[in-house]
Amino acid sequence: MIGVIADDLTGAAELGAIGLRHGLRAEIVRRGKPSGKADLVCVDTDSRSCDPHEAAKRAAAAAKLLRAAGAQWIYKKVDSVLRGQVTAEVEAVMEQLQLNRALLLPANPSLGRVIRDGQYFVRGKPIHKTEFARDPEYPRRVPQVLRLLKLPETFAIRMSNGDRSLAAAGTIVVGEAATSEEVREWASRRETGLLTAGGSEFFGALLAAENISATDGEKKSPEPAPGRELFVCGTSTESVRKFVTSARRRKQPVISLPVELAWGAEFSADAQEAIAQRAVTAFETNSRVILNVGLPPVRDLVVARRLSDYVVQIAERVLRRMQIPNVFAEGGATSAELVRRMGWARLTVLRELAPGVATLAVADGPAILLTIKPGTYAWPAKWT
Repeated sequence: MIGVIADDLTGAAELGAIGLRHGLRAEIVRRGKPSGKADLVCVDTDSRSCDPHEAAKRAAAAAKLLRAAGAQWIYKKVDSVLRGQVTAEVEAVMEQLQLNRALLLPANPSLGRVIRDGQYFVRGKPIHKTEFARDPEYPRRVPQVLRLLKLPETFAIRMSNGDRSLAAAGTIVVGEAATSEEVREWASRRETGLLTAGGSEFFGALLAAENISATDGEKKSPEPAPGRELFVCGTSTESVRKFVTSARRRKQPVISLPVELAWGAEFSADAQEAIAQRAVTAFETNSRVILNVGLPPVRDLVVARRLSDYVVQIAERVLRRMQIPNVFAEGGATSAELVRRMGWARLTVLRELAPGVATLAVADGPAILLTIKPGTYAWPAKWT
C-alpha cells in the first residue's frame, strides 16, 4: 500500500485519481482508519488553513497512521503553488518517519506551472502577476520560490540550482522543473531514505518510474448517475466566473448570495432557508442547479471564508431535503466543508474526469457521487 498525506481534500482526490490512472484502488480518509482494501490511501489532514504547529501535528499523525496501516512508502502532497504550511508539514513527516532528507518538487509543467532559475511561473507569467497574487489566504506576492516558503525550523533548505543533486543529510531540496521531462528525471532519482514531496505531476512520475500498478480499478468505475446535478462553487476565481457565465447563457439556474453579505451583514437562518428553497424549486424544472458566491472577489480572509461556508450551508440544506445523485464542489475549502457537514468520513475514488478533477463515492453512506476540483482548475468541457 502507498500512502499520501495531503493538506486539503482536492489534493487528496487529485492524487487518488492519479493512482486510479495506474490501476490502483484508491480511497480518501478524513477520519478514522483506512479500510484495508485500498492500494493507495490518501489522508486529508485538512490543514491548509491551520497555524504551523497544528498543521505539523496533523501531518505527523497522518504519517503515523499510514505507517501503522502498512504503507510501503509515503508521499507528502503539497499545494502546487506552495500555499499552506508546506515546510512545517514536510519537517513533521520527516521527523515522524525518521528521515533526514527530502526532495520537494511542487511544479506541474503540464498545467503551465513551472519553476526555473529559482522563480515560479504560471503559464509564462511570474506568479505574483497572476490571480494567485489575490489569493485571500496565501497571496503569492513574489516570484522567488524560497520566499514563498517559510524557513524550516530543523532542517536546511535550498534550491536545486539546476544540478538535480539530491538532498544532503539534514536538507530539504526544492527541485526546479520547467518541463514534464524534467519532472520524470527527478522521479527516476528517488532513493530509499528520502521523503518525496510536491505536486500531482511528480507523484504520477514516481508511480510511472516504479512501474506501479495493481487492480484494474479505473475500467470498473461506474458511469455518471442519471438525475439531478448540484454545483457548489465557494470561490470567485476566474474559472468559476467563466463557468457561471456559460451556465447563464444556457438558461441554467444560478443562485448567488445576497450582495450585502460581502459588507458583513448577518445571514439569518430564515434567509438561508429561503435561498435553499429557491434551489429546491429550481430542481422541479431543471436537472442542474448552481450555487455560488456570485460576489466580487473579497480580499478579507475572514469574509471570504464566511461566504464560502454560507454556500456550503445552503447546499447542505438542499442535500438533506432531496435526493441528488451528482454533486460537484469547487474549491478545496468548499469541498472539505461540505464533506465535514455531511459527515462523510471516507471516500472511494471512482474516476478522473480531467487532471485535478475526481469523482468520489461516499463509503458506507448515501448513493451520491461527489466530483471535486481545485478552485483554480477549469471544469471539463463536458460539464460546461
